[in-house]
Amino acid sequence: MAEILQQLINGLSLGAIYALIALGYTMVYGVLRFINFAHSDVFMVGAFAGFYLSRWAPKETLLGGLGVMAGAMVLCAALGILIERLAYRPLRERSKLTVLITAIGVSLLLENAGQFIFSANPRRFPTLFPEMNYKLGPDIVVSSNQLVVFGVTVVLLAVLQFIVMRTRIGTAMRAV
Repeated sequence: MAEILQQLINGLSLGAIYALIALGYTMVYGVLRFINFAHSDVFMVGAFAGFYLSRWAPKETLLGGLGVMAGAMVLCAALGILIERLAYRPLRERSKLTVLITAIGVSLLLENAGQFIFSANPRRFPTLFPEMNYKLGPDIVVSSNQLVVFGVTVVLLAVLQFIVMRTRIGTAMRAV
C-alpha cells in the first residue's frame, strides 16, 4: 500500500508539470485555433534559461529559486512575444496550413538553435531550492521539489482561472 501511495505522490508531481505544459497548448489553441508546435521548444529554452540563471542565484535558497523561476518565465514570455510578432502575426489572414507549417518551422529553428548553442550533451540541473524530504509514514516520502512543483501549478492554475473568468481580457479570450 505504501508503494502505491508513493507512486501516487510521484505521479501527481509529474502530472503537475504536464498540466502546466498542456495549459499552454490549450490556451494557444483555444484563442488562436492552431497548434503551436514550438510550445515545447519554448519550454526547453526556459529550462536552459533556468540552468544558466542559476549560476548567479544564491544556491539552495527559496529566494534564489524563485528568482531563477521568475527570470526563466520572463525570458520565455519575451521569446513567445517575439515568435508571435515575427512568425504568427503576419500570417493571421492566411490559411491554417500556412500557420501550421510556420509553427513547425519555428519549432525546428528553436530545436536546432538549442543544439547549436547548448549542445546535445545532458546536464544535471542545479539544486535551486533547499532539498528536504518529509516522511508521511514509514515508507512514503515527499520531497520539497515535489511540493514546489505542485504548489506553483496550483497557484498558476488559480491565477489563470481568475484571469479567464473574471477579467476583461479573459472575457475577450472566451468570446474569441
